[in-house]
Amino acid sequence: MRQLLLLTMTATMAVLLAGCERRESLEGKCHIVGTIPQQYNDKRIFLVPLTGPKTAEYVDSVEVKDGRFEFVKDTVMMAKIVMDYHYRLGLQPLLVVVEPGEVRVSIDSISHAVGTQQNDSLERWKQVTEAHNREFAALRRTDQREAADSVHRVYKQFTRRLAGNLPEGVLRDFLSGLYPLTYKKKLPDGRVVTMNADTNEEVAD
Repeated sequence: MRQLLLLTMTATMAVLLAGCERRESLEGKCHIVGTIPQQYNDKRIFLVPLTGPKTAEYVDSVEVKDGRFEFVKDTVMMAKIVMDYHYRLGLQPLLVVVEPGEVRVSIDSISHAVGTQQNDSLERWKQVTEAHNREFAALRRTDQREAADSVHRVYKQFTRRLAGNLPEGVLRDFLSGLYPLTYKKKLPDGRVVTMNADTNEEVAD
């Protein structure tokens, strides 16, 4: 009986030590924990940097096992999670912020990522973006161009506001670059003027 108790205690300690070692190995890193329908078991899923080279040196991939997958990264960046291109039909690629902490990911016809500050904000922006896209497309299909333009202006203002309220980081940089307030336009006479991005009217420099 005593021997059985000692074996049980030893096994328990081994499990606890292994758990502590794993937590220490993940400290300060991004731990992406994902789920996906089990029909994709043994297929490869990829973590692709949003910008920069897309070579094997920079793109990470793992096999799906039991409807689950994990990535561990020690960099901070914007990235996309996508299935092997042979099996992407019906799955929504997922934009994700690779940053320290645990990011809980679900890949399906509608994909999600939450768990860290930037990913929670990105998920909010994604939901608003998808609602905007549905409304904007419906208005354009029925030739309601002015209403569609108005909806799009509101969406752009939301994106700019969200970016302005975020702390410095890769998500703020990404959102800030989507809809700048102004752009440059070259006129027929050769002059380059500053235009309002929402009204397309010239503004003073």
